[in-house]
Parts: sequence; C-alpha cells; structure tokens
Amino acid sequence: MKSFLNRSDEHTRRRFLSHSAKSFLGVSLLPSLAPASLFAQASNPHAKANKVIYLYMSGGMSHMDTFDPKPGTDEQGPVQAIKTTADDVMISEYLPNLAQQMHHAAVVRSLTSTQGAHEQGNYFMHSSYAMRGTIQHPGLGAWIHRLDGRKNTTLPASVRIGGGSRGAGAGFLESKFAPLVINNPNDGLKNSRRRSGVSEKAFEEGLMLANAFDQEFHRRYNHKKVRAYTDMYQDAIRLMKSEDLKAFDLDRESKEIREEYGDHSFGQGCLLARRLIENDVRFVEVTLGGWDTHSNNFDSVSQRAARLDQGMAALLADLERRGLLEETLVVLATEFGRTPRINENDGRDHFPKAFSGVLAGGGIKGGQVYGETDETSSNIMDQRVSVPDFNATIAYALGLPLDEVVYSPSKRPFTVAHKGRPVMDLIA
Repeated sequence: MKSFLNRSDEHTRRRFLSHSAKSFLGVSLLPSLAPASLFAQASNPHAKANKVIYLYMSGGMSHMDTFDPKPGTDEQGPVQAIKTTADDVMISEYLPNLAQQMHHAAVVRSLTSTQGAHEQGNYFMHSSYAMRGTIQHPGLGAWIHRLDGRKNTTLPASVRIGGGSRGAGAGFLESKFAPLVINNPNDGLKNSRRRSGVSEKAFEEGLMLANAFDQEFHRRYNHKKVRAYTDMYQDAIRLMKSEDLKAFDLDRESKEIREEYGDHSFGQGCLLARRLIENDVRFVEVTLGGWDTHSNNFDSVSQRAARLDQGMAALLADLERRGLLEETLVVLATEFGRTPRINENDGRDHFPKAFSGVLAGGGIKGGQVYGETDETSSNIMDQRVSVPDFNATIAYALGLPLDEVVYSPSKRPFTVAHKGRPVMDLIA
C-alpha cells in the first residue's frame, strides 16, 4: 500500500485518502455520488495552470466600451473598435496595449448572471453561489488551498490586493484558508518585522511565555476558531523569519519595470501579484474599482480602462518574458455589465443579462472570442456561459476536482463551482 501511494500523483493520493477517510473515519470531505465518467470529464489531469492572478473590475465593467464593442450603433456611443494581435478579435480603443496581447487571451462575450445588485453580483462571481443569510461560501482562492494545498508553506496560499470582495474569503472553511489582505501594494506587508529595540532573544522568550499561558486554554478548548488563532500566529512568525518576505517589497523591482506597470495602485498591484506567484502563492486577486458608471460613462470608463490596459498588458508581457504565463492563469472578471442603452445622464446602468470576461495564459486557448451578443450587446445569441460555468472553467484549467464535495459545519454539501461545467472550447 505504501509503495502504491508513493508512486501515485498528488491528485490520486488525495482521492484515495478521501475515500479511505470516508470509509473508516466518517469525515466530511468525500467525492459526490456522481458517476465516474462525470468526474473524468470535470477534472483535468493534464492541467497546465497551477496559479491564478484574478483581476476584478469592481462596480460592473461596461462590456460595450471594453471587450464587446459594436461600432456604428447608437448604443455604442463615441467609442471605436480596434484590431488586435488575434485575428477577428476587436476590442475597444480604450485598450490599445491589451490589443497587443490578445493572442494570449480568450474573450468570453456571453457571460450572464442572475444577480443584478453589486453586493450580490460580486458575491456570486467570486463564490458561484447566491448570497444567503445563513452561510458564507468560500472564494476560489480558498477552494484552491483546500483542494490542492499550498506550494510555499511560508507564504499564504492566497492574497487579495486593493479592496474587499464579498464571497472571496474562506467562507465556511477554517480561517486558515482566508486570503491575506493588502490594501496598498506599495506599502508591502505591514507589521512584519520585530519592533525596534526588541532583540531576537526577547522576542523568543515572549513567545515561549505566551505559549505557556495559553497551553491549558488550548487543551481545554480544542475548537476550530481557537486553532485558527494559533495557526495565524504561527504563520505570521514563520513569515517574519523567512526570506520570502522580500516578495512583498516592490522596491526590489527596477524603475523601468515599475513604470511599465503604471504609477497607480492597480498597476503596482499587478506587479506585486507577479512577484507573489513567482514565490508560489497560488491565488492573487487585484481589484480595480470605479466601474459603476450610472453617469458620465465614457469619461469614467476611459480613465478606468487606461489603468486596466496598462496594468494587465504589462502583466501578460512580463509573465511571458519570465516563462511564467504557461503556468499562470490570468482572469479578468466583474459582477455584471452595463446597459447598452445610454441613460439621460450619459451613463449606463446595471446589466447582468450579458457581459464579458477574459481568460489568458495557463490552460487557455488564446486568440479567440467565445460567445456572441446581438448587434446591440443586449442579448446572448449563442454559447451562453453562466457565472458557475466561468468559475468551473478556471477550476478545470487548474486541475481541481469539480465534483469533490466539502461539507459545511451544518453538513450541507458544496463544490468549487456549484453546478457549473467547464467550457471545453476555452481549454488548451
């Protein structure tokens, strides 16, 4: 038996141990009762990607003014479409740098959501589940950590840069699966050094004293939340003493590289994301807000798009130069699109019926458009992609088991992408 486990790959071992745990111990992590053929279709043993950089456009990005332009229509307004490095793929003139990277990317123009309000749409996009008052669902970063583990045991498995996102946390999983949150990428990781005047010896003695005081409490109350508090301290101490702490320091990058990404939080967040995945962080989310354009849509979108264009284009080019793009899946997502109809305030309102997302890099067939909207970008004509389908495609590209069930504390079953199925035409 030992020799079998040693010869098996990580996924095989995990599945075997999961079945064994169910049979002998009755624990809550186990495969669903779906047929074996369904699992074979839903998991990808040849996955190319093992890390994700997730670029989230908070507020609802206008699809017509970015990745689904309809030039010459009244709904399009003043925005023109431009050619890209991918044949037959045209995007907004607001994205000239990304136009030079589209051979790496697949544009999904047929996304659709059931959630038309910001908080609910944000939560749904991140978790694949509708918001409920009785439970919090895990985000993709937590699922990756839970189902496939860390690659660097010192650094966190997931990091969130530049803003909060409902549904992007640990959910009902233990808090050790929650992302590390960094508000400003230029500040590095705050409070990660010993205070001045505190020696290594004094620091260690303080830890020993605290552990001695806490020992009886931990023995008596061996609960999940108590263990999580201990795990947090142990992780923080390991990181404080590690060379991996340098991954958070953007000052180690050249002036030229920092300028390439852009002198703004989103661009520097993309640069920090690249540094983190270089150091084997599995999932990094970078948020760019300001897309809620109910008024003055075209001025606002042009400003937001300029930052997106610079940061994302630099990220894709930099990942390719460093040989990291094939193993890194770059995702561009938002909670919903904006109405094709331009309102009386020269703005666009919420529109979950049809919108766009982008997948690039590891595991994805680049240089293509998937799905189509009608001449006004109002209705999906074919190849509809639900939010859970979009997330299932990400999970599949990473080789995660889509049908593996994790039970919440209330014994309810959940999977990484709910009922979503991967879009195989997007997979390389």
